[in-house]
Amino acid sequence: MKGKIINIQHYSLHDGPGIRTTVFFKGCPLKCLWCHNPESINYKDDLMYQRNNCTLCKRCLNVCENDALKLQGEQIIIDKSKCKSCFSCVENCYFEALYKKGQDYTEDEILKEILKDEVFYEQSSGGVTFSGGEALMQDEFLLEVLKKCKEKNINTAIDTCGFVDFSKLQKTLNYCDIYLFDIKHMDSKIHKEITNVPNELILENLKKLSSLKANINIRLPLIKDINDDDKNISKLIEFLKTINFNKINILPYHKMGQDKYEKLNMNARNFEAPDMNRLNLIKSKLEIFNKEVKIGG
Repeated sequence: MKGKIINIQHYSLHDGPGIRTTVFFKGCPLKCLWCHNPESINYKDDLMYQRNNCTLCKRCLNVCENDALKLQGEQIIIDKSKCKSCFSCVENCYFEALYKKGQDYTEDEILKEILKDEVFYEQSSGGVTFSGGEALMQDEFLLEVLKKCKEKNINTAIDTCGFVDFSKLQKTLNYCDIYLFDIKHMDSKIHKEITNVPNELILENLKKLSSLKANINIRLPLIKDINDDDKNISKLIEFLKTINFNKINILPYHKMGQDKYEKLNMNARNFEAPDMNRLNLIKSKLEIFNKEVKIGG
């Protein structure tokens, strides 16, 4: 069995407790307007373009049989509607200006990468976090990797958007120590406008997971004028009163993924994080639960 991965990040400090290895899976059922990892949305391998590496040699134009590439000014433009993902252009790009995002790993290959940081897990009470994209879209592969991690006594976390069949979550219960569960908006109509899916399944899954006594950390990506308003925060508080959870992480929007849109030949949307006064006000409101509330991962 193999899984499709976009990145394995060692020495991560923001995806659960302690020092962690974060494994980013490819494929996501959501299309959040502010997505920091747009290369993780599609399950298929993505063709990406690093403009600074390009010498404009035009070799890629000559090998593309589908006319998916063209020279525009001082850069190559990718027509995704014509690209058949043969990656002949990548094979013939000597300077790695064109490259493929997405790599197939076996369970043992993933475990080998995870074990590279084993000494840090022991020293910091860390472990491995499976993120994405949405790791549960590759649920069978994820489950096998989780089992191998537990055989090695490695702390495991799943960072999930929650938009999956609950059976996929349920079968990880014996092998996942922490669920990092995102809540993006409490209004289903707005949720669909900003993520491409409604939120009923997500909230229902969170309730079910809570009823099974899972260890849940709530994660709140906050974007100015999108989901930081009083009405949404009030609805969130009322919902959180109905479930059990351990802590809340407020995740202000950041622009660190902006360059990925250019590499994918996609247009990035302009968003901003709420200012610190607003973040601290929201934090104070969420402290009603007497749980740890932290701004940041």
